[in-house]
Amino acid sequence: MMLTGQSSRFAGEKILVADDEKAIVELTSIFLRDRGFKILSAGDGRECLEVIEREHPALVLLDYMMPVMDGMTALAQIRDRFPDTYVIMFTGKGSEEVAVSLMKAGAADYLQKPFSNVNLLERIDNVLQLRQVGLENQRLLEEQELLRHEIEGWNLELENRVLQKTRDLELAHAEILQVEKLAALGHISAGLAHEIRNPLNAINLFAQLLKTSLSGDAEQRGYLDNIACEVERIDNILVQMLAASKGSNSLRRPVRLAACLMNVLALYRVQIRSQGVVVETEVDEQAVLTADTTEIEQIFSNLIGNALFEMPEGGTLKVAIHVEDQQIRVQVSDTGRGVPAENFVRIFDPFFTTKDKGTGFGLSVVLRIVKGYNGRIQVASQPGDGASFLIEFPLSDTVAGACP
Repeated sequence: MMLTGQSSRFAGEKILVADDEKAIVELTSIFLRDRGFKILSAGDGRECLEVIEREHPALVLLDYMMPVMDGMTALAQIRDRFPDTYVIMFTGKGSEEVAVSLMKAGAADYLQKPFSNVNLLERIDNVLQLRQVGLENQRLLEEQELLRHEIEGWNLELENRVLQKTRDLELAHAEILQVEKLAALGHISAGLAHEIRNPLNAINLFAQLLKTSLSGDAEQRGYLDNIACEVERIDNILVQMLAASKGSNSLRRPVRLAACLMNVLALYRVQIRSQGVVVETEVDEQAVLTADTTEIEQIFSNLIGNALFEMPEGGTLKVAIHVEDQQIRVQVSDTGRGVPAENFVRIFDPFFTTKDKGTGFGLSVVLRIVKGYNGRIQVASQPGDGASFLIEFPLSDTVAGACP
């Protein structure tokens, strides 16, 4: 006869009694219900698995020998499919070999039939306590794994921030070097303009005087014309050097960038048509900058001229002007040969050019003008896949209103 006792400290947990002996199931169920457990029952291994899948009990009291599916087979599936459900095996065999095989198969404990209620309750409490510790350890491991992933995410974000800051510093350093180069060029240009133009003017004057005295010799007159052309070419180089290094002193006024772009495209219309280049524009008509019109057109002229040079057999020229993120963004892209990676650090240097003919001042002039409006210019390119120049002017320099 079973006496009513105190409730277990794990009262409320679900326990499944799986045994083909109905008497054992009934007596065990009555005893455990009296201790506060919620009791489920099954008569064979297959039914046991079905109940576990449906009810998720904390513990299964599983008979070793059952019809349809024996206890060892059921135990293996429980450990594989329901790891949070612990198992105490009932067995009529008391050998050490059986005990070892049960524990190796994943049983938390075992009881040899017949067993006492006191022993059963003690084993149940021990296994449920073991389960509680195991679940708590699992929860801590999951929290640890989650924390590890969070730390990895933080580290990755920190690495990305450091990398971005490093890139920003490198870019800022490169811009400082460019400004210093332009400043040095300014000093050189000023000196050259003064020291070279005087003898150039003299050479040009003497050539003109000689030309008037050789009115009958066409060949020699041609030589003098060549001298005059070369003098003019040298003078143009000096002018370009000064333009690349010195800011404009002209009066700035509201300039609509779209109008500047259209003016420049009109100048290149014949070349665009002859080369078979397709022009695509995406322009915000409200993009207005307080600037010198000539300087803004110089930017478009140099970038578009370079783009057309890279597409002698046709391609696509794209020009976009947008106002976004407190900035005016101007992007000029082509589908030409692209810029080799080794040229990225030199592309804005004075005198640097990949053209057979050219002074290498075009992009230096663009850089000088952009920096003069507190802007930034970047280039992105893959060899054989064109180049894209992105210019950003701060919106603080824009104004509202109509422009010519």
